Amino acid sequence: MPVLAAILTPLGAVNVWTLALGRAVALCALAAMVAVILLQVWYRYVMGAALPWPDEAARFLMLWMTGLAAPTAYRQSGFVAIDMVRDLLPGRLASILALMLLAMSLCVLVLGIQLGWDHVQSGWLFNSSSLRLPLDLVGGSSVRLKLAWMYMSVWVCMVLLTSVNVELILREIVRIGGRADALSPIRHADLPEAE
Repeated sequence: MPVLAAILTPLGAVNVWTLALGRAVALCALAAMVAVILLQVWYRYVMGAALPWPDEAARFLMLWMTGLAAPTAYRQSGFVAIDMVRDLLPGRLASILALMLLAMSLCVLVLGIQLGWDHVQSGWLFNSSSLRLPLDLVGGSSVRLKLAWMYMSVWVCMVLLTSVNVELILREIVRIGGRADALSPIRHADLPEAE
């Protein structure tokens, strides 16, 4: 168990720090997404001339917001789960079931990392249809954004989810070993929740 603690403690700290940064960036992406959508509504319905880029920009921001916020929800058991069977089992059996489910999730996440990376690599071949970096405003020329930057949100999400999953697997192994009291609780971030 000391070996697990030596791995779990720094991994948990890295996850706490990384996910806090991800939540902050996700909140900024959400605010920017709302602003972009409101701008598009104004231009389309009040000015009568829709802008070409806000729809794609809102999708871009939504992907990054989701990719950076989902790992926090996963770490805090915020995903929808059917845990009726687990709740009926005694402590150690419940932990073994949880460990098996986390191991299956790890397999899916590793595959997601591989497929996500392949998708990012193909994204360098294609430009966004409407998003550009307006370098022409500072004397340069306008540069179309590569779709890889959008696809990268999925890959980053899979990497962060995998890191959280490994931490949760190690926590379940400690529980199965009868050392649940040695685990520090996972603090919940101040995120809005559905009732």
